[in-house]
Amino acid sequence: MITESQVRDIVNALEDPFLHKTLAETDGIVEISIKEEKNHVSVKVAIAQTGTPEQLQLQMRIVNTLKEAGVESVGIRFTELSEEKIAQFRGTKAAGENKNLLSPESGTTFLAIASGKGGVGKSTVSVNLAISLARLGKKVGLVDADIYGFSVPDMMGIAVRPTINGEKIMPVERFGVKVISMGFFVDDNAPVIWRGPMLGKMLNNFFSQVEWGDLDYLLLDLPPGTGDVALDVHTMLPHCKEVIVSTPHPTAAFVAARAGAMALQTDHEVVGVIENMAYFENKATGEKEYIFGQGGGDKLADELRTELLGRLPLQQPDWNENDFAPSVYAEDHPLGAIYQEIAKKLDTKLAK
Repeated sequence: MITESQVRDIVNALEDPFLHKTLAETDGIVEISIKEEKNHVSVKVAIAQTGTPEQLQLQMRIVNTLKEAGVESVGIRFTELSEEKIAQFRGTKAAGENKNLLSPESGTTFLAIASGKGGVGKSTVSVNLAISLARLGKKVGLVDADIYGFSVPDMMGIAVRPTINGEKIMPVERFGVKVISMGFFVDDNAPVIWRGPMLGKMLNNFFSQVEWGDLDYLLLDLPPGTGDVALDVHTMLPHCKEVIVSTPHPTAAFVAARAGAMALQTDHEVVGVIENMAYFENKATGEKEYIFGQGGGDKLADELRTELLGRLPLQQPDWNENDFAPSVYAEDHPLGAIYQEIAKKLDTKLAK
């Protein structure tokens, strides 16, 4: 039967996947328990970051290594190293090594675009806001996190798929924005029939398995409402900022308040409200017609103690068949100019 000393030697030789130091160097073994009658070993291990694909890979290495040594069954528990312990090793990593958007060293600002209900134009806002920030010279990524209702690739006219470089997925770049979407990984617009844990795993992969490079902003087009994906985002990204999209209709604003309340309850800062479909401007007369009513965006912003970043009228982008992107507004389009102003306002606010 394997001894505790042998288990310690075997596990200590493996590396913390984030610090690139052996578990012996990090004092990563917290506890070892052996049940001789069942030939079972339980190990509790502390690493720099838990709940990641790297943790799963380390878990498999520990299990396989111990089984090769004759153990029949292995139980693994993980906990996180103390900040003091992690700080001892951060300075020893090569610059840029193991760079992860979710790591404390990341300088990327996460900005989630949320809504209380579907059909308010949240994805259109996400796409055009990302492009407008890129037009300001910012390095921008966009995650189509609406895994059931993905639409960003079609909206941006993306006809290619991501490539693989080593173990990393290379996002597709369009209009200066790096994009990843569930739509790249299904065939012929097939439906995604997944349960909550699978959604969370895919979302985590979008953060950790994609080669984003250096980003100033990573925007997330969230699914409407307060379901599994929105909850996962709140858990994975505790410092994420949020923009709430609504129409001026009082009911839409009332429902959108739930998404805003969820953000506030999980310590996400709501940095503003965007009122979409605010009015329709008659080209012949120039008169504004408030088809969905008035005041919903202002009321929502007041309720969430934030500001109304802008109002977007109902208007179609100008389509260019040679550079087809059916939901993207050109910089010189009237709505493109409004998006640019919103992007400038957000960039200034988030830089403070």
